Amino acid sequence: MDERPHTGPLPPAHPVADGPPPLADGDTIPQPTVPPGPALTRRQYLIGWLCVALVVAAAVIGMLR
Repeated sequence: MDERPHTGPLPPAHPVADGPPPLADGDTIPQPTVPPGPALTRRQYLIGWLCVALVVAAAVIGMLR
């Protein structure tokens, strides 16, 4: 990608013909809601906690060495 040489501030923005109206500062484009996924099972929680325990143990062992 060719970069524009820095020659000062960027030129001002202009509205596009037949384009959408500009958004006010702080406004966002509405997004559709996403339905929640299935609940986690006990096995998934157990695997997650085992992974956390392994990472914490590795960190502690690494700090003690």
